[in-house]
Amino acid sequence: MLKWRSIKMLGAMLVAVMLVASACGTKNDNSAGGEGGGNAGGGGTNAGASADEGVLKSIKERGKLVVGVKFDTKLFGLKDPASGEVEGFDVDIAKQLAKKVLGDESKLELKEVTSKTRIPMLNNGEIDMIIATMTITEERKKEVDFSDVYFKAGQSLLVKKGSAIKGIADVTKDTKVLGVKGATSIKNIEEKIPGLKVQQYENYQEAFTALRAGKGEALTTDNAILYGMTKQDENYEVVGGTFTDEPYGIAMKKGESALVALVNETIKSLQDSGEYAAIYEKWIGEKPPGE
Repeated sequence: MLKWRSIKMLGAMLVAVMLVASACGTKNDNSAGGEGGGNAGGGGTNAGASADEGVLKSIKERGKLVVGVKFDTKLFGLKDPASGEVEGFDVDIAKQLAKKVLGDESKLELKEVTSKTRIPMLNNGEIDMIIATMTITEERKKEVDFSDVYFKAGQSLLVKKGSAIKGIADVTKDTKVLGVKGATSIKNIEEKIPGLKVQQYENYQEAFTALRAGKGEALTTDNAILYGMTKQDENYEVVGGTFTDEPYGIAMKKGESALVALVNETIKSLQDSGEYAAIYEKWIGEKPPGE
């Protein structure tokens, strides 16, 4: 009798073990297939959204949006040495984003960036985003995520009035052309004119100072930036129209889809409300293209 009871107990234990193993097998199959597939698709999306919410949450907890802008680019971001204020088109867009995220455009900290330093500063966490006359390129998309286009520019040439250079056709490999490190304009013009080597400076004010000192015959970058220089010194002019398309985007760290969506929503809202056109006319002096 005792032996029969032992056999029954052993059988019950075996059944229990088999049931547990079956349950585990079912769970593992779901993880690898249905639920596991969800982690690669739907589950992955949820994880990404949580991370994105964390970026926005950190900005809100800090109570301040930190944006990288240029301090040396008239019309877009220029620091007044007397007042210490930074003003320009990019600055006004940054204020609108601070208003969107935090409800107050004054909850904004501006940090100086240059064409060379802006991506490293973004990726090491010094700034939340870049709004700094930054052209959207496929190469840059490998390092950062961009918003929709918020400004359309094109590369051109700045020369002293009376110069023999009237456009890109007058530039040869022997022409002394000046530019700024890290700007797409360097690569563009060197590819267009084989053998040309552009003399590069750290920022636009240094390059413009060099041009005015006679160290070059032309300065090249986006026309919108060059127009700002003509307002600083009427002895210089932009010539020859544009020879590239330079669509500006707001750059954020890779994978911040929620932040990118919020920025795009703000850009569209500004355009739809007419506020974008007002900012454009305030700084550029004309209506946006297409209006």
